[in-house]
Amino acid sequence: MSTETGIDEGRAAFREHRWIDASRSYADADRRGGLPAADLERLATAEILTGNTAAGLETLTRAHEEYLMVGDITGAMRCAVWLGMHLLNLGETARSAGWFARGRTLVDELDEPGPVAGLLLFPAALGKLYGGDAAGALQLFTEAGSVARKFQDRDLAALALLGTGQATLMLGRAEEGLGMFDEAMVAVTAGELSPVPSGIIYCAVIGNCHLAFDLERALQWTVALDRWCRDRPDMVAFSGQCQSHRAELFRLHGAWAEALTAAAAAQGLAARGDPQALFSGFYQQGEVERLAGKLDAAEECYRQAARSGWEPQPGLALLLLARGEARQAQSMIRRAAEVADAATRCHLLPALVEIELAAGDPGAARRGADELETIAGQYPKPMLCKSLPGCSVSGWQSGAVTWLGCDSPMVLPPHGAFAECACLDMSALAGSGIGSVYSAGLIRSMPTHAAGVAHYRPATP
Repeated sequence: MSTETGIDEGRAAFREHRWIDASRSYADADRRGGLPAADLERLATAEILTGNTAAGLETLTRAHEEYLMVGDITGAMRCAVWLGMHLLNLGETARSAGWFARGRTLVDELDEPGPVAGLLLFPAALGKLYGGDAAGALQLFTEAGSVARKFQDRDLAALALLGTGQATLMLGRAEEGLGMFDEAMVAVTAGELSPVPSGIIYCAVIGNCHLAFDLERALQWTVALDRWCRDRPDMVAFSGQCQSHRAELFRLHGAWAEALTAAAAAQGLAARGDPQALFSGFYQQGEVERLAGKLDAAEECYRQAARSGWEPQPGLALLLLARGEARQAQSMIRRAAEVADAATRCHLLPALVEIELAAGDPGAARRGADELETIAGQYPKPMLCKSLPGCSVSGWQSGAVTWLGCDSPMVLPPHGAFAECACLDMSALAGSGIGSVYSAGLIRSMPTHAAGVAHYRPATP
């Protein structure tokens, strides 16, 4: 096979999302006579998508150098920025910073930097987003969106909209942020975007839907992501994250065996080249193990999840509570809630109320329950909304605190089960492998004693 034939076959396979075939054809052509910069860039993408990340980064570096050799500064900038983004996702912050700095240096050589200049805003925007400055992040993502509109760049526009939605959600404006996610997903599902931005947006949107307690949205987009991944069977990147989202949905609906299977798949894909699946793959397994009473196994899962750099909360605090260490659990959940952004704090409140009750601080529990009820009133989603008594998180919390004030034994679900109750129409998942599960996470996690219930009293001071 000639070099030209290999390049043609590589391009065709890339267009058809046959990433392994694209990698093989391009690699063969590269050995025979080398590849142009644009094809090196495609080869790098195919290698990264199939889990061969180290080779992909090396190939993308070659593409950057080839663009420089032919005088294409814009192409060289694009490779530099994406090298920085990939390395940032891998936690290699020093190398990432170096490539971002290279990109900024190249910007100065252009009279009109183009859309890549918008991507160069992302490192600072992400730093602010995850550093607690959601307002600052919102400003930078909005600026990136303006660059995208100026140059009609769809990838940049969708990524900027994703970041704007995340910052808006963290500022406590959930409906507005979720609407932005839906808009970004229109571009993804219409096939308008490149593969890597598509995968980033899919996974981030679903994760943020879970964070916002909007499980109907998470369910619908998980089905779409599952279909997207199935259409690309040799893809490793993003497939692990898809499995971790499936694991969470299974867990929330009581299908624990299926949740463990999906979590194990996520862990395997994380090891093969989707490192972003590491945290959730182990965290979701830990949640199931904890709810099943297998506390040592849960602790090991949380330890593995923490290797990602993210703190496994509220699961770890609830694990301490399950072991009778209410005071330590209280300190841990309070600290996590104090430093959390608005969206994450909302996600932690159910566990905070439960732990405060167990630790003997009904005042703190009532304040947390009231805060959750206020959020539920402003943001009426089924999992939060008080209008669904007995099936909403806020309903469980308010009822529990009220019971406490009666100085009577309470019949409560086990530690962490408050957040397991979700009222969803699972028919949207028919045929996907998720739709057969049932909304019974709460019931599955109920302990059984001789009388059929467990009586709960708060810890004494």
